[in-house]
Amino acid sequence: MEVKNIKQEEFEKEVLQSKIPVLVDVWAPWCGPCKMLGPVIEEVAGETDAFQVIKVNADESPEISQQYRVFSIPTLLVFKDGKEVKRSVGVISKAEIKALMN
Repeated sequence: MEVKNIKQEEFEKEVLQSKIPVLVDVWAPWCGPCKMLGPVIEEVAGETDAFQVIKVNADESPEISQQYRVFSIPTLLVFKDGKEVKRSVGVISKAEIKALMN
């Protein structure tokens, strides 16, 4: 699947109402670790249809960071049936991202 970049107003429809699990990458363009994780996220997204991959720019949608208590980026949030079920903070490997989604 393709990675979707969304803003606050699309979050409910794209994440909370999704029929399949969603991996949300909360990032910012100035964040070095986010730049390292970005290509890995893209690669994972390209290899699966089992879950949706969403990127949220923390600077453009601070409400999401506040609501889900994201204090450090990059943060990966896993949503199933509209609820956060897992999270990971910092750079992780492709295998760890896939494990997070299981």
